[in-house]
Amino acid sequence: MPVEFLSDEQAARFGCYPDEPNPEQLARFFYLSAADAHFLAARRRPANKLGCAVQLCTLRFLGTFLTDPLRVPAVVVQTLAEQLHVPADALAAYRTRPNTWYDHQARIVAHLGYTPFDGRQAFRITRWLYAQVLTSTVRPSVLFDLTTAHLVAQRVVLPGVSLLARLIARVRERTGRHLYRQLRTRLRPPQQAALETLLTVPAGERLTHLEQLRTPPTRVSAPALAAALRRVDAIRALGVSAVPVDDLPEARLARLARHAQLAWAQTLLRMGEERRLATLLVFAQTLERTATDDVLDLFDSLLTSLALRGETKRRRQRLRSLKDLDQAALLLQQAVELLLDEAVPAGQVRQQVFDRLGQESLRTAAATVQELASPEEDPLAEALSGSYATVRRFLPALLAGIAFEGTPTAKPLLEAWAFLQRQEAGGRGRPKWSAAPRTVVPKGWARRVFPAKGEVNPQAYTLCVLERLQQALRRRDMFVPTSGRHADPRAELLRGAAWEAARDPVARALDPVARALDRSLDPTVELAQLGQQLRTAYAEVGENLARHTALQVVEQDGQPVVTLSALPAQDESDLLEHVREQLAAALPQVELAALLREVDAFTGFAYAFTHVADGQPAAADLPLSICAVLLAQACNLGLKTVARADVPALTLARLAWVQQNYLRAETLTAANARLVDAQAGLPLAQVWGGGEVTSADGMRFVVPVRTLHAGWNRKYFGSQRGVTYYNFTSDQFTGFHGIVIPGTLRDSLFILAGLLEQQTSLDPREIMADTHGYSDVVFGLFSLLGYRFSPRLADLADQRFWRLEKEDDYGPLNELGRHVVNARLIHDHWDDMLRLAGSLKLGKVKATAVMRTLQRAGSLSGLGRAVAELGRVEKTLYLLAYVQDEAYRRRILVQLNRGEGRHAVARAVFHGKKGELRQRYREGMEDQLGALGLVVNALVLWNTRYLQHALERWQQTEGVLAPEDVARLSPLLHEHVNMLGRYDFSLPEHIAAGEMHPLRNPASWEERLAEFP
Repeated sequence: MPVEFLSDEQAARFGCYPDEPNPEQLARFFYLSAADAHFLAARRRPANKLGCAVQLCTLRFLGTFLTDPLRVPAVVVQTLAEQLHVPADALAAYRTRPNTWYDHQARIVAHLGYTPFDGRQAFRITRWLYAQVLTSTVRPSVLFDLTTAHLVAQRVVLPGVSLLARLIARVRERTGRHLYRQLRTRLRPPQQAALETLLTVPAGERLTHLEQLRTPPTRVSAPALAAALRRVDAIRALGVSAVPVDDLPEARLARLARHAQLAWAQTLLRMGEERRLATLLVFAQTLERTATDDVLDLFDSLLTSLALRGETKRRRQRLRSLKDLDQAALLLQQAVELLLDEAVPAGQVRQQVFDRLGQESLRTAAATVQELASPEEDPLAEALSGSYATVRRFLPALLAGIAFEGTPTAKPLLEAWAFLQRQEAGGRGRPKWSAAPRTVVPKGWARRVFPAKGEVNPQAYTLCVLERLQQALRRRDMFVPTSGRHADPRAELLRGAAWEAARDPVARALDPVARALDRSLDPTVELAQLGQQLRTAYAEVGENLARHTALQVVEQDGQPVVTLSALPAQDESDLLEHVREQLAAALPQVELAALLREVDAFTGFAYAFTHVADGQPAAADLPLSICAVLLAQACNLGLKTVARADVPALTLARLAWVQQNYLRAETLTAANARLVDAQAGLPLAQVWGGGEVTSADGMRFVVPVRTLHAGWNRKYFGSQRGVTYYNFTSDQFTGFHGIVIPGTLRDSLFILAGLLEQQTSLDPREIMADTHGYSDVVFGLFSLLGYRFSPRLADLADQRFWRLEKEDDYGPLNELGRHVVNARLIHDHWDDMLRLAGSLKLGKVKATAVMRTLQRAGSLSGLGRAVAELGRVEKTLYLLAYVQDEAYRRRILVQLNRGEGRHAVARAVFHGKKGELRQRYREGMEDQLGALGLVVNALVLWNTRYLQHALERWQQTEGVLAPEDVARLSPLLHEHVNMLGRYDFSLPEHIAAGEMHPLRNPASWEERLAEFP
């Protein structure tokens, strides 16, 4: 039974004093009450009295007794000795009689009301552990800490570390065996045989069936989409899709699926039969969802690619035909001039036109214009018009293989899809094309789909339905229940009894600030408060308008608009510039590899990386291997560059094994959280901010390899595809979350996900973003969830200012705020809006899926429009604050600049392979860019730590720097970090023990350059 899940540090920390208690801990745990003093008064000898007091407070502080009761910090002995009025050195005599220790321990347990860890307590904690293991995904080491905290809270004396570790391992093992047995018994013999075939190599093939099925498509083409559909069919052919697993712990199932996704077939074959079949069952069901996602992603990418190619072809044809079109148009112009010439008698116009221009020439010119002139229709219809032959290569499989469902607004599209399915099925029941549903065809497609009355163009109709399907899938008006990313987000919302039970506590927990403002669940009260806030904000801006030099309201095209002068550059004192140079010059030169090892030495972030299979013993020198893999990923170098054959932890095989089994999204998130927490604890970082403010922006990466998960954008990626790494930067310069986005999809789809899905100790309440992160729906949802949204709007003159009450008078801004919000819509959907916000807050639905549904006047039964109306009120309040408060605008600018500065550092780190991301699969992209974010956080943390040290040294000799100048320092420096050529992971013992490198003395550039290794 593997119990080696505790790190050496964790095992050594258990049941002992890791450090000296701080003053708060001394006051809480080592203060002797009157009852304690009465209990200790029975011990007559000073040694026994002091020793008993030490053991008493140790139990209260640690939850257990020490093996040697005298191994306590001196400050503890001194604190207790002073309260007992005995000399501190009297404790030495307590060592002579161990029997007295044990007698005192029994009396102390009774006095404090603790319970010994006996068989009864073991039974209780075992039941508690079963509940934890079944309902959570915490790692064994985290579960160990949770168990310790639970026992202390229950006032149970902690057992030994080995006993507790074995108990946790036994519960996990028994829970796993029970889960495997349950899953195994739900499989019929044919299903078991089908799953077993996944681990065999078919005749004439090189790979197992498992490896073939779990390899996602990478090429965007019609044959690739057809192959992806065949892959879904092959997964369904295993016959296990309908095996019920909903009653089993979701977290445990997810762990099994993750292991099967990464493990070799040989590893799965070595498992016991129950575990192997259970793992393959869960994996097959999970794979069906992800394979369906791949089909839908590929369908979207393919239609987008066909549209781009068609548009390119159309433009080329247009350019080639412009000369003919011009000649024909000029000829017809002459005919029209004759027609309009009043000097020519009306009865002779026709003949004069024919005589001068020629009847045949006019017919030819008219035909040319009709052929070449672009009609008034959807350009997408023309772009896709030549793609039917490509579409036919996958259409039959798509019609038969994917079962779509939709919202009521998608009913016409569902009817058209069902019509195409009947057409493809053929047979005697095949409908006529004249009976095709027409409501699905928009105006832009009508001319092509219905060329004449009563006629239908089958090819154009099919292309129109596919284009409508693509748009509906993006909005989630159409969805696939068996999909993961393309399922219906509405199905996960709190509803019925679950919402009634959660309604009041959820609504009150959404926004601490709103709670202080006495936010009501009654929409009438809420609307009244919003109206009062609007009136106050308009009045404040109107009063300051006359004396505000940067703000003006001017007429533009007959309408009032706001103009705002650019922020002036913020002055910097010569002292601040000098201090920056001095501090930067004092930072030690360091290798990036050594920097990672040093940061791990004082944060232990490498211990957050756990094996994909639970219960595996820790590998020797794992932190060294982890740091090497992270460096290779973050610098985009590959493992061969950092591998060393003479170091067992750095061999290429070892690094590949660590990368496959340890580096994944959840471990990167856990490790990154340790770095974010360490940064938050530094005094200098606290001067920069408290973690309540963040900014969001995207980094663009070209992806030159074939992949489904990259998109086109000529501005950022040229003729290639690329992805956006949308990341979130706190006011302490740390990145706490990142999302990989194919291409350059609008930021507003993802901005809320960063706040709701991040797993650090930071609690950001305000977020800054550029214009791409803005929409009325974003403002509305941020308000409902208790966040403040502060974008930097580039199109201020185009923004509308709104009002709640039509009759309100806003003085000089009355005409500016002429647009009226539909308050009735907010009132009628207020409870649904709270239900949506509660579902998001509790993680019942994904923020990205909800944003896709609500954007572009999405419905959710009108909910999207209601959220947008609320967002217009919030946006107006924001705009009124933004235009009049220069400090607010500057704060937004400063935070956005911090995010851009982090991107510059990330670019410097990600220097290999021309800075291009060469991962084919989404998971690989997320892992590599997650490693990049972690390494940048490590660099920022290292810089902050040394900047703080350098600033303290500077202030000791030069004087105290003003707090506003300290706040303008930045840890986004990398000139002193060598990232090229040398990857030496060795770390001196004193640095590994927590000491710091000596600071450099500022010198000339030549002397500083000479210090580079």
